[in-house]
Amino acid sequence: MRLLPALFVLALLLAVSLPAPLRADVPRVVADIAPVHSLVAQVMEGLGEPQLLVRSASSPHGATLRPSQARALQGADLVVWIGPELTPWLAKPLATLAGQAAQVGLLNHPGTARLAYRDTMAPETGAGHDDHSHDHAGSAPHAWLDPANASAWLGVIAGELAELDPANAGRHPANAPPGHTPLARRPAPPAARRAP
Repeated sequence: MRLLPALFVLALLLAVSLPAPLRADVPRVVADIAPVHSLVAQVMEGLGEPQLLVRSASSPHGATLRPSQARALQGADLVVWIGPELTPWLAKPLATLAGQAAQVGLLNHPGTARLAYRDTMAPETGAGHDDHSHDHAGSAPHAWLDPANASAWLGVIAGELAELDPANAGRHPANAPPGHTPLARRPAPPAARRAP
């Protein structure tokens, strides 16, 4: 009976001491904003949990990198972000801290439908889209508002994770389809007009 606990401890120590590729670790993934984090979490369901970089209560347009966020980027195998159009402050840290990580910029992915900027001023309150400064020429970086984009991005994320995680290559794509159908059937909000 005393042999069983000793064998268990020996097996545990052996598993921990094996090189990472032999243990088949799930990639460490960082997502920039909550909508992207939600998509990545769906694709990784049952395998791991992505780390969220910018909390929902914070504006993604301008931020200061905290030490915990810098550590997350340094340890990342994959960073999934909208792109520099939404988080321009993140471009340099990605190059310096997450230089070895694979990076997926969703806004500039070929399957992404670009949305036109719209007037977000609420006349009755006077509140608007003034919490940040960026040029509103061209298309808006808020492309996750179009459900078709979110649906397409599930496949992009699943493909990238399958490539980085061959041991679970079938599970990541299998987790993506459940989101494809409900998202694709949901119409884009009227305010989310496509850019010309």
